[in-house]
Amino acid sequence: MNNQYRIAALPGEGIGLEVVEATLVILQKLAQKHDFQLQIDYGVIGKSAFQKYGSYFPETTAQLCEQSDGILFGAVSKGGLLELRKRFDFFVNLRPVKTFPSLIDKSSLKRDYLSGVDILFVRELVSGIYFGAAGRGEDTQGNYGYHTMQYYDWQIKRIAKVAFAKAQKRRGLLTVAHKENALPYLPWTDLVAEVAQEYPDVTVEPMLVDNLAMQLVINPQHFDVILAGNLFGDILSDLGGALAGSVGLLGSASLNEAGFGLYEPIHGTAPDIAGKNQANPLGTLASAMMMLEQWGERDAIANLQAAWNKILTQGYRTRDLYSQEPEILVTTQELVELFLEEIEN
Repeated sequence: MNNQYRIAALPGEGIGLEVVEATLVILQKLAQKHDFQLQIDYGVIGKSAFQKYGSYFPETTAQLCEQSDGILFGAVSKGGLLELRKRFDFFVNLRPVKTFPSLIDKSSLKRDYLSGVDILFVRELVSGIYFGAAGRGEDTQGNYGYHTMQYYDWQIKRIAKVAFAKAQKRRGLLTVAHKENALPYLPWTDLVAEVAQEYPDVTVEPMLVDNLAMQLVINPQHFDVILAGNLFGDILSDLGGALAGSVGLLGSASLNEAGFGLYEPIHGTAPDIAGKNQANPLGTLASAMMMLEQWGERDAIANLQAAWNKILTQGYRTRDLYSQEPEILVTTQELVELFLEEIEN
């Protein structure tokens, strides 16, 4: 019997609508080619959900997600995403950053620094400053705002275990982002060191986050797995877009303890190009590849990766990647058609 999967599709707004739809078309082609079945259920989140239900993440959308085997997410400008992550305890955020030979000149860094770059950011996703106590207040000095970066020790240890397990299967180097010179009550290095005793084959490298940001630019080939809290992981992994050539190339998977996942590109809504058939769907497609990996559909992944490599090698580029001839500028839909043709062949 063919495997059957149910996807909760949450396009959101802006280019999220276009990149999710483009990816779903390609996924349906892969399903047809590799003998598995997909059921797509659409849900609303973000502004459109608020307009319809008075909530950025309505209960109807949450229930749809609960009934799925994976959530494919586009982008929102405000509201819904943090609630979604918290609802399902998606504490593991995986953000791979790789350079492709055909796109290596798209980065502003020298190509000698980029060859073979393969970094996995492991970001804690349901705690930290985005979920701590926050608000506005007033005192004798005037109005003020505050956000609290709070972590339980067990939250740091559980994401550290995930990072160690990933590093074991890669080059065995785990870099830990921290800022303990200014934030001494968040002892990431000590807590990670405790977990490290269970993983003697992994080398642990604590690094102040500001130095880490610099090293990512001057020596990206050094890094293997980077473990970071919510805020630092958000910023550092976006820097990966500069390494790869465009933030539009990068996808992510957010998983809970049971392995249930949310799959989303790391870019935003890009309102300046929304609805113009110019969006790059590769970040969403990369996220979908991680969903297929979670499901064990390895043949489909191999087919999709081969198509990806061939299309980019042939010089096809969406607007964010295009510079000049002999590159071939394509629309979102034209890129989808290229993928469908390559998958079939």
